[in-house]
Amino acid sequence: MDRAPAETALREHLPAVLPVSHLLRRPATATLPSRKVRARAPLRLGLAGGGTDLSPFCDEHGGNVLNCTISAYAHAAVEERHDWRSVFSAHDIESVDEVTPAPELTLDAGLALHRGVYNRIVRDFCNGRPLAVNVHTAVDAPPGSGLGSSSALVVALVKAYAEFLSLPLGNYDIAKLAYSIERIDLNMAGGRQDQYAAAFGGCNFIEFLPGDRVIVNPLRLHEAHRLELESSLVVCHTGRSRISSEIIEQQTDGLRRSAAEATAAMQQIKQDAIEMKLRLLQGDIPGMARVLAQSWMAKKRTAKGVSNKRIDAVYQASIEAGALAGKISGAGGGGFLMLLVVPERRPGLVRRLRAEGLTLLPCSLTGSGVESWTVQ
Repeated sequence: MDRAPAETALREHLPAVLPVSHLLRRPATATLPSRKVRARAPLRLGLAGGGTDLSPFCDEHGGNVLNCTISAYAHAAVEERHDWRSVFSAHDIESVDEVTPAPELTLDAGLALHRGVYNRIVRDFCNGRPLAVNVHTAVDAPPGSGLGSSSALVVALVKAYAEFLSLPLGNYDIAKLAYSIERIDLNMAGGRQDQYAAAFGGCNFIEFLPGDRVIVNPLRLHEAHRLELESSLVVCHTGRSRISSEIIEQQTDGLRRSAAEATAAMQQIKQDAIEMKLRLLQGDIPGMARVLAQSWMAKKRTAKGVSNKRIDAVYQASIEAGALAGKISGAGGGGFLMLLVVPERRPGLVRRLRAEGLTLLPCSLTGSGVESWTVQ
């Protein structure tokens, strides 16, 4: 039998990652091995500066953000298939999206984040050749949490594909690609900090400069200061998720119109990030709390939906129970409330929050960014 026509025909239908000659010469009874890789990217807490990474503010004035990643993750796995199907599974939300591999998948159906990452990987790194893969994901926090979960998921997916295809992508490359997928390809409203936090990990002071330039400055915290911050943090869910895009659109609309109050509030938040960095490096938790309280008040001036009666009630109850200060993580409107408290008063605060029916997120600070590995 002439092998050339058969090999040519199969090459038109098989993914680039599966060598055709390897398949043709394998006995019919043999089981094809499936290569599998995993990746995980950490979620983050925004300590100060959130919102200044939004366009058009950072494009015109530059933005400063201080954040720390925590021991909660977005997980992704990519596994080779041999039946010319692709299946995307989001196990945390119990959703499955099965498609026929194509050079470009539609984005108005199924799991949009999974499809968006797949499209860019196929387009940018596979010369348009589709991939037959299983893609599994899960996130350790609910959607709309304000912990940067969707961006961390995109970063984890990009890293998993990079491991799967042996792509030479560094942290800046991964973060920039994840941002492009979310904000441009999928047209999802938001800033830039989440992708860079998930890619680099640790505690970072990130500068977002005009001309789409980003500088990630890792902070070298004294171990005692890191432990004191960890012991002073309490993170609880307000009982409500939120649609961050609505709040972000209000903020960006105010900035585009050069609304004086929104712009002044963002300038205050930007300056707060610098002050918060200095307090953190000194291990000054009460000083951090003062900046946090000031920044929360400024954040509420950037858009009407940042806070609401429920958030205000939980915040007030937290202060009464001993919290020094706090703020909603992310855009606002719901999700997780981050609080600073003197460690000796932490148990009383925890009891009060649980009595209010709130769920606490056990977390510690982590120094690692996105990671990937091949399953043996």
